[in-house]
Amino acid sequence: MPVEIRKVSTRKELRSFVNFPEMLYRDNPYYVPPLEFDQMDTLDPKKAAAKDFCEWELYIAWKDGKPAGRVAAIVNFKANAQWNHKEVRFGWYDFIDDREVSAALMDKVCEFGRLYGMEKIVGPLGFTDFDPEGMLISGFDRLGTMALIYNYPYYNDHMEAMGFAKDTDWMEFKVFLPSELPSRLMRVSKIIRERSNVHVRPLTRKLIRKGGYGKKVFRLINECYKDLYNFTVLPDEMAKKYLDFYLSILDLRYICLLENENDEPVAFGITMPSIARALQKSRGRLFPFGWFHLLKSMFIKHEEGVEMLLVGVRPDYQNSGINSLIFADLFDKFSKWGVKWAETNAVLEDNYKNQGQWKDFDTECVKRRRSYIKDLIY
Repeated sequence: MPVEIRKVSTRKELRSFVNFPEMLYRDNPYYVPPLEFDQMDTLDPKKAAAKDFCEWELYIAWKDGKPAGRVAAIVNFKANAQWNHKEVRFGWYDFIDDREVSAALMDKVCEFGRLYGMEKIVGPLGFTDFDPEGMLISGFDRLGTMALIYNYPYYNDHMEAMGFAKDTDWMEFKVFLPSELPSRLMRVSKIIRERSNVHVRPLTRKLIRKGGYGKKVFRLINECYKDLYNFTVLPDEMAKKYLDFYLSILDLRYICLLENENDEPVAFGITMPSIARALQKSRGRLFPFGWFHLLKSMFIKHEEGVEMLLVGVRPDYQNSGINSLIFADLFDKFSKWGVKWAETNAVLEDNYKNQGQWKDFDTECVKRRRSYIKDLIY
């Protein structure tokens, strides 16, 4: 039977779109499902935080009477203006190992891009950098993380067969934590602590919500990451959406925020206990019993590893060594809690400053992922 592509138009169809990977990866031990409620809110045109500067459509492929793939076609007007290009993005791209299916889905993305006069097609990318991005090209035998995408090796064969080329790569590192802070970091952090006017600001949920620290950190993230690949500088009004989500899953003890003498945030390290196994047990759902696995993993019985979601230093404080204070603060906590390793978020392959932060530790590059690009043909 030929492939049929159906546009997602109802809440029921959206749930089918969100849950398609559950069918595709049901027996895969490395796949980590995302939180279903967050995916629903992210993609729902009535609730999505990106609705003010993005247009998108969602498609599900059907073959032989069954769902066979999915894709989101996205035009991010803010990013296109910021980077002075005309790109349609594809994201949430999953499919069975069938070239007809993957090509039919991509044809819909191209069709959507042409409607808006786009010149290139790029992805996998989401609406913003807080969404999953990059297609896994190595590390298929490694457990996934909450924040990033897992996919089968055949995906890359399909991309190349469709004429896509590499746009950029990201790398993910596993950082092994020794019993003591490396001597150089210990020495540097002591010097920086004595000579700088930077201090650690303990965070509470009240301080974040009512003390304005949520927006302060959000603005700092924008400032730290604004020059990185395809980053979308986001307005303050989007902070609430992300705060609501992350405050529901983050243990604030796993966050380090540094301020200067004017109480301005200048650097941050945002980490969380690994909840990959809990997400697998819950299948990404809170009910009926998924909440128990997640709460247990987040706040009661932590895994031996943490996910290092974001580390950033304000541009005027970079090369000052203050990131050593972040690592010293977090390392002290990790040691008390029995944390053995940290897995970084995706780091751009040419972001040598970021990669250099781990030079004092034993590290292993455990995954690599890619963003593809192709000219849009009219």
